[in-house]
Amino acid sequence: MRHSDSEVSRLVVLGASGGTGRAVVDVALRAGHAVTAVVRRSDAIPPAPGLTVAVLPVLADLVHVVAGHEAVISALGTNDRGPSTVCSDGIRATLLAMKETDVRRLVAVSAHGAAESRDRSLYSLLLWASVKHKMRDKEVMEALIRQSDVDWTIVRPPALKDTPATGGYRTGNDLRVTVTSSVSRADLADFLVREAVRPAFVRQTPGIAA
Repeated sequence: MRHSDSEVSRLVVLGASGGTGRAVVDVALRAGHAVTAVVRRSDAIPPAPGLTVAVLPVLADLVHVVAGHEAVISALGTNDRGPSTVCSDGIRATLLAMKETDVRRLVAVSAHGAAESRDRSLYSLLLWASVKHKMRDKEVMEALIRQSDVDWTIVRPPALKDTPATGGYRTGNDLRVTVTSSVSRADLADFLVREAVRPAFVRQTPGIAA
């Protein structure tokens, strides 16, 4: 299904049972969108009006999930400290499904410090020292997305907080991030849904911060 610049109403959310994914589902449902939440377990997310739950223990064949939607929002991630391919494997399967179903719009959460945003700042140094395996996975994910022909946006937040939405967050491709920078998951979710519905950063890698 071809994406247009008009407001969409059918969104797929990957990683819907995680902190950011749950926030995305909540924001999208409150905005009146129909949401298909992809989770590993049927009890991972409570039922709600407008919500369809797709239980996939392993992200492989996503064609039947993605079909009929206007956009995919990826909030994939892991709490594991060791090597991980959760983000890259998930995006690889997602891109295949999007190609098969002609779904064009993808908004994916990465992290400030990935790819060209990795610099010699204290923020990047501390991040890579503490979660280097996660960052490597995100870099592979970003490369896969960049090589695709979908209408993608890669969003790079700094530290995430479980605090209420402020609505006053900043976004931009040259956003300054310091060691004290952060953003609430609720504000991040708001931006992800807005960007999926009304694209402003197609084929760009905006940052976001409070």
